[in-house]
Amino acid sequence: MPLPEWRVAPGLTPYPEAVATMEDRVAAIRAGTAPELVWLVEHPPLYSAGTSAEPHELLSPDRFPVFATGRGGKYTYHGPGQRTAYVMLDLDARGRDLRRYVAGLEAWIIAALADLGVAARVIPGKIGVWTDDAGGPAKIAAIGVRVRRWVSYHGLAINVAPDLAHFDGIVPCGLSDPVTSLTALGRAATLGDVDDALARHLPALLAGLVRG
Repeated sequence: MPLPEWRVAPGLTPYPEAVATMEDRVAAIRAGTAPELVWLVEHPPLYSAGTSAEPHELLSPDRFPVFATGRGGKYTYHGPGQRTAYVMLDLDARGRDLRRYVAGLEAWIIAALADLGVAARVIPGKIGVWTDDAGGPAKIAAIGVRVRRWVSYHGLAINVAPDLAHFDGIVPCGLSDPVTSLTALGRAATLGDVDDALARHLPALLAGLVRG
């Protein structure tokens, strides 16, 4: 299969606009009228609530706009300095294996972070990608996906240089573990650097989804 379309959105993309765009693209992919898409965006500050979000995990409901969303997971923060990648793939054609897809996203993030000098890993029983800072394990990337008629959407968020204090308004992903970023780890990476690293490792992600 050909590589998906690769698109980088300029500026800050409003969350409702992003969701509407994804919904339209997912329908078009399923209909065969548009190619797959990896869409890289940056959002204004907001909290999004996944399908497993618990009300008590929203600690500051008036701090930023809060959006209910159909992706899996709990509360997540999005904001400037964070690279969000919305991944719209035809998993019917690439192999109907959702666990393998999520594991592929994790491996994709880990490979990209390695290019930027960060050793990252998964922790059994926890969704997302982790690294070590001075205080021990800290989350550097979140994953939340949805699948409609075997087309994926939503995706992942990598903390490049966000204001980490903004995570204090939620229990991120339902976990009390700290969060970190490339900047907090002393890595002078830009969103563009992250994009380039993700692009380099995209073929490996796609190859791992092919039916065996």
